[in-house]
Amino acid sequence: MKLDDSRRSDNVEDDRDASGGGGGRGAGIGIIGTLVILVAGYFLGVNPQTLLSLLNGGPDSGSADQSSPPAVSAPSARAAPDPQVDFVRAVLGETEDVWTAYFQQRGQTYTAPKLVLFRGSISSACGLAGAATGPFYCPGDQKVYLDLSFFQQLASQFGAPGDFARAYVIAHEVGHHVQNLLGVSSAAARAEQRSDRIGANHVSVEVELQADCYAGVWAEQANKAHRILEPGDLEQGLQAASSVGDDTLQRRMQGTVVPDSFTHGTSAQRVRWFRRGFEGGRIENCDTFTAGSAL
Repeated sequence: MKLDDSRRSDNVEDDRDASGGGGGRGAGIGIIGTLVILVAGYFLGVNPQTLLSLLNGGPDSGSADQSSPPAVSAPSARAAPDPQVDFVRAVLGETEDVWTAYFQQRGQTYTAPKLVLFRGSISSACGLAGAATGPFYCPGDQKVYLDLSFFQQLASQFGAPGDFARAYVIAHEVGHHVQNLLGVSSAAARAEQRSDRIGANHVSVEVELQADCYAGVWAEQANKAHRILEPGDLEQGLQAASSVGDDTLQRRMQGTVVPDSFTHGTSAQRVRWFRRGFEGGRIENCDTFTAGSAL
């Protein structure tokens, strides 16, 4: 990705020194439940209230990711910027520029989310969360939460390396923020409450696939404005989308696939809706809720 000329966002809150296993702002938590729930909560936009209701207890010190960055010392005027933080600020700045312009074209105002960097565990308006939760968006405080060690996991465990794969993660979570501003999130939450478990899972899939589509819209619009994409970047994004499909993750983790338990969509669906957003460049092309059999 070409981000040298991208505006860096000021909406990144670095809470890595204040968070951490067993201390700081967020208390440690462990994952309780099946491997399917673990995987569903491990990546991209899981409803924090639903996941966190399944979590309790303290962290297992043996489960901490060994690739977590070391403690960050107090910054100084001479300190070189952290490349990962600079990357996050650049991508978040691109999302702010794209969605601000998009909302303005429709006579609306875009309120940018904060992105909180944490290490180990964190407390949000949606409850306590640990690194195993994966990146998530909390509508209660309109913040995206990200443990940077996830980027290493994305490459090594999910087989999705590269800058644009990481940008896709951020863009997907910001897509949930866009849904929140447009009223989609609250409408989906009401629909989930009226449904049984299978029906609620289906609504969740529609929400997640739309966030994938919004990520594609962002990529197309940002590239049109600032030419941020290089050869191979789009393929990285598609690989990231494919690698975290419910069917692929369930097959890898438990050897079987249970469609009724899907909460994010299949690999094919995630690729299709990300590509649809990128090729169309308009959120009007992202109506997953009326797609029916074409979902």
